[in-house]
Amino acid sequence: MDTRNDSERRDTLLHNAYATADVRDMERPLLDDGVPLMRMAANAAAHVAARMLDDADVDIEDAAVTLLAGSGDNGGDGLFAAAALADEGAQVTAVATGRALHDAGFTAFVQAGGKVLVLDPEAEIPGCSSGFTAGEAGERLQAAIRLARRSHLIIDAMTGIGVAGDLRGIPAALAASLGMKPWRNETADDSQSRDDAAGSEDASPLPDRPALPNRDADVDFPLVLAVDTPSGVGVDDGALSGAYIPADETVMFGAMKPCAILPPATFACGRITLVDFGFDLDGVEPSVEAMSRDLAAEAIRLPRVTDAKYSRGVVGLVTGSSRYPGAAALTARAAARTNVGMVRYLGPERAQDMVLNALPEAVIGKGHVQSWVVGSGVPDNDGDPELKDIQRQTIAALLSYYAVDAADCRVMPPIVVDAGALDLMPDRVSPQVVITPHAGELARVLGVSREQVEHEPLRYAVEAHERTGATVLLKGAATIVVGEDGHPMVSGSAPAWLGTAGAGDVLAGITGALLAQMDDDLDGASDTPLSYDAALVADTAAAAAYLHGMAAGLASESEQYGWQTPELFGMTRTARFNTIGHPIVASDVIDAIPDSIADLIG
Repeated sequence: MDTRNDSERRDTLLHNAYATADVRDMERPLLDDGVPLMRMAANAAAHVAARMLDDADVDIEDAAVTLLAGSGDNGGDGLFAAAALADEGAQVTAVATGRALHDAGFTAFVQAGGKVLVLDPEAEIPGCSSGFTAGEAGERLQAAIRLARRSHLIIDAMTGIGVAGDLRGIPAALAASLGMKPWRNETADDSQSRDDAAGSEDASPLPDRPALPNRDADVDFPLVLAVDTPSGVGVDDGALSGAYIPADETVMFGAMKPCAILPPATFACGRITLVDFGFDLDGVEPSVEAMSRDLAAEAIRLPRVTDAKYSRGVVGLVTGSSRYPGAAALTARAAARTNVGMVRYLGPERAQDMVLNALPEAVIGKGHVQSWVVGSGVPDNDGDPELKDIQRQTIAALLSYYAVDAADCRVMPPIVVDAGALDLMPDRVSPQVVITPHAGELARVLGVSREQVEHEPLRYAVEAHERTGATVLLKGAATIVVGEDGHPMVSGSAPAWLGTAGAGDVLAGITGALLAQMDDDLDGASDTPLSYDAALVADTAAAAAYLHGMAAGLASESEQYGWQTPELFGMTRTARFNTIGHPIVASDVIDAIPDSIADLIG
């Protein structure tokens, strides 16, 4: 029995996603007890569909709706929902994408006056023709595509959670025509590598939609409503490796699936409405967790009356360089404004001057620190292993202490390894090492293409953690953090305005500052190789990404987010965002950090 109160349960449902197998296990007791989950799901889907039409100023009696219906329970959910819309006067056609349709859903749909278009010549659907030629099958497919494109609303109920891997056959053809084509144009006989395919014109994982839409623009029909999950997305891993249909809205049942949180699939889900079936969540570990305000607030250490500058946390920076001195100033200012007592800086004279000009409180030179930040604004070797930048030499010497076989590994403070320091890492490090690559940098670390990382970011973030031992913070509109505890966290608090020069330097400084505040959690008596709580390192890194995004939202005055918290079905609907905001630079984000912290802890 689920022991959470209503508020705790709501927070759990809206910030945690569960693997497909666990969702099926949670469904089973309810199905065995005769709970009509399909009818509940269909009712919610019909309600959301009707609301979408109403929002688009389309009367339901005038609405043209195309249902893409698979042969399983997801298709049944769609058929019952489409039947409800047909009962209200909508003109609904179900396109059968498989060889069968859910019996009860099909009966209800036909009785409501719905029409059916069969695409598979070998289908066995009562009252529908089959056995047609391959030529007619192609004509029917084209007819279905034209029908869908001319509709006000497409209801995507082809696959749900019932299909693993990329779409094939008729569903793949529909998705490629109505949604997005696969990023690699491979066939069963095509042995070309992903690296070769990555440069194709179909390499982008996402439709070219503005993150900040013009609210006064005309509605772009057809709208798309996904039933449980959009067809073609990686339900459990968030990947977009094949053809898929991006949704304007998704109505999800029982619990969130990982694709609702993980990029890039979360962006294909559109706005999410979650239908609570009353699952017993006790004892079920989430597959992925979204960072929330409450969790982020836990990373902020409130000052004590006995504190001095040293006990509040000291961040050491080896950032910036003679070539890129600005990064030193950005990391120093960001760290100083993230609730620490002191910033120490090590770097060349030009960068030192910029740091002191931007932050006269900074201390130049070596000394005791509770965390390090290295690499921001430091040139990588750029194919030149003989590069002798002084910062690189300092960083390489420092990172040698974090190798898993180093004698001092367990007593070293957390360290943030950014940008130009990534190629200086030892082969294996301890998890208090936090690496902060973007997709291109992670691709270079792993020796894969950037497109591979962009289409399957969770896979490669996990691979980077397993290969290096480090906690991985993979930057993006929805940032993924993978650490020693095993389940990833995602932070998507930032508006699209944050895509600006220097933003990564600011994040590095924030991350280092929050990690410096972990000193109370250092277990000096431990006999294990690691003294830091590895799970806490990952949580703190995810909190840093959340605070970074929150400050960007405050600075830009934007209510748009990289990841939008779903709504619970039946609750009062909230506006997605009202204020688009305005452009910002990285320094604006730094200036907003203190107010963001005050908001978190207030």
